Amino acid sequence: MIDYATHSRFTDPGPLTGWLNGIEPDLSELHRTASTLVFHFWGNGDVTDHGFPPARRAEVDLRYTADMLARLHELNPAPLGAERATTERILGCCRDFTLLFVSMARQCGIPARSRVGFAAYLVPGRHVDHVVAEVWDGDRWRLVDPQFAAPDSELGGVDPTDLPRDRFLVGADAWRACRSGALDPDRFMISPDRTDPRLRGLPQIRHNLVQDLAALNKHEMILWDLWGCLTDDPAVSDPAVSEQDAAAADELAALLQDPDSADVSAIFATDPYRVPPVITSIDQTTLAPVEVTLR
Repeated sequence: MIDYATHSRFTDPGPLTGWLNGIEPDLSELHRTASTLVFHFWGNGDVTDHGFPPARRAEVDLRYTADMLARLHELNPAPLGAERATTERILGCCRDFTLLFVSMARQCGIPARSRVGFAAYLVPGRHVDHVVAEVWDGDRWRLVDPQFAAPDSELGGVDPTDLPRDRFLVGADAWRACRSGALDPDRFMISPDRTDPRLRGLPQIRHNLVQDLAALNKHEMILWDLWGCLTDDPAVSDPAVSEQDAAAADELAALLQDPDSADVSAIFATDPYRVPPVITSIDQTTLAPVEVTLR
């Protein structure tokens, strides 16, 4: 059984551990705090219109909580629960809101993990690529979206502190629903504005399925990381999911119906899914693939 109440190398707060200790170990307070620490790097339009200089876009590639906290402390060393100006937040995405929430929860001894999948509450009629937290509240695993304050009128009545399972589909649920014909894969995407076929449909669902496997094994990867069977690099001419890859994804999705099974760790240790010491990531400033050596 994986211990989700302890840190991974990605959620470890490092030298600023003491900064987290001042946060009340209450899920509502952890959620509120996490929602104030990140400014989405494209969800609010051009970040320069909000006072961010273009050079700060590089913050979206921060990988570790320790580095995020260091940058946040540099921007404003006030207690984490205090109000922060827009430009005193780091530029990031849903993965980063969630990583910080999971880190804070684990620091309080609360079991928490990242889940990669698709939200049905962000764009009407679409399932949009998204990362949320899953936290053990003492009775059950509850889905929490740290990106949005509670309540949030943008979400159409969805409670971000207790997401319905039919409004956020983890990778395995999305894959199985689309393969069975219950849902249309063409409605799954990073964004309606992104037309690259690698970023929508079955290729993107498969990508999130593998990312979710990694997150369940406490490898909270950046969403544009590539390794093992994830080779959806722009240099690849055909982004379509092959029959062989689809069959492997069918097997993985079936296994992940029980995310607490020992098989989840076992399959992650195999070559197609294991995260190696060196991976490829798509730099979000240049959109070029870069080699990254993990700590």
